[in-house]
Amino acid sequence: MNFLPKIEFDAIGIVFLIFCFAIFLQLLHLFVFHCRLLFHKKKTSEVKMEPVTVIVCSRNEEDNLFKNLPKVLDQDYPKFEVIVVNDQSVDDSRHIVRAFQEKYPNLKYIELERNKHRKFGKKVPLTVGIKGASYERLLMIDADCFPNSNQWIKQMMSNYSEGKEIVIGYGPYEKKKGFLNKLIRFDTGSIAATYLSFAKSAKPYMAVGRNFSYLKSTFFKVDGFKKHYHIQSGDDDLFMQDAARRKNVGIEIDEESFVYSHPKESFRSWVKQKQRHFTTASNYRLINKLLLGIFPASMILMFASLVILLISFEWKLFVLALLLVRYLFYWWINGLIFKKLNEKDLILWFPFFELIHFIIIPFIYYSTDRREPGKW
Repeated sequence: MNFLPKIEFDAIGIVFLIFCFAIFLQLLHLFVFHCRLLFHKKKTSEVKMEPVTVIVCSRNEEDNLFKNLPKVLDQDYPKFEVIVVNDQSVDDSRHIVRAFQEKYPNLKYIELERNKHRKFGKKVPLTVGIKGASYERLLMIDADCFPNSNQWIKQMMSNYSEGKEIVIGYGPYEKKKGFLNKLIRFDTGSIAATYLSFAKSAKPYMAVGRNFSYLKSTFFKVDGFKKHYHIQSGDDDLFMQDAARRKNVGIEIDEESFVYSHPKESFRSWVKQKQRHFTTASNYRLINKLLLGIFPASMILMFASLVILLISFEWKLFVLALLLVRYLFYWWINGLIFKKLNEKDLILWFPFFELIHFIIIPFIYYSTDRREPGKW
């Protein structure tokens, strides 16, 4: 039996060509996009540390404000203000922020009163916070998140070189025990590797609102959230669809700039969170949908043709060798990216989680009710 197959243009030969094409698409995706992120280095040119407004949107987050707000207020940065927008809370958030104001003069507080005619969502409080901002540079974080260091603002702002209007950062989840935690962190790291590498390749399409910066003038230039105000979610990715251009987005992946969140503790709650995020995907630009669809489509082609070839194809060894090459490259390059994202414990299990992720995500995506507006 020859290791190299003699391709004939019968049904099995066509399936083999489809398999090879799927492998080629995936490797092309890996080397064109992910490798750029792997070899990313921040420019060392000096960037002036302009004043910054940090905006924290909150609703019934008294415990998180008490724990996390000092980590935002104690940042090592020359001049910044923090605005907490309290959106219709019924807990003691107001009193906690007022108490912090006695110690931190740069802490501002805006309270939105309860309004039965307005549904809960992040876009209204965020817009109010932006309008109340004193400075041109804005930096967003959620009340249930905390920066990894007191250099967070400095690291994010260091990307505002000439022409940059937007800076996107990484928002990982805390490391805890259990399979679900690893799956959530793998999902988050994989998504980050994609949106950060696309931005690095001059094709930005999304960000995460818990670690996201842009200019106040850029926000008003695209009329804020006006185009998608009817959709409750999308203050980050749909805003990026309007405001991001090929060269106006910078990325930050220094560990000091990470903003951590508490992960969901049940599979059901994580699925609901994912479904909420998927409600905005249909509003992406066509080119972004096409580029993002290459990887899952090629995975489907690869596995479908692989099953047929392993059942019917004489040269199984060659097919398995191609599959092994594909997995080794993905394991190697994405493993190095995960190391940069401080997810080292996931590297060993990358092929396993990639397969599980590929099986689970389509079910979550197609079970999403896009008629139901998301909440923040």
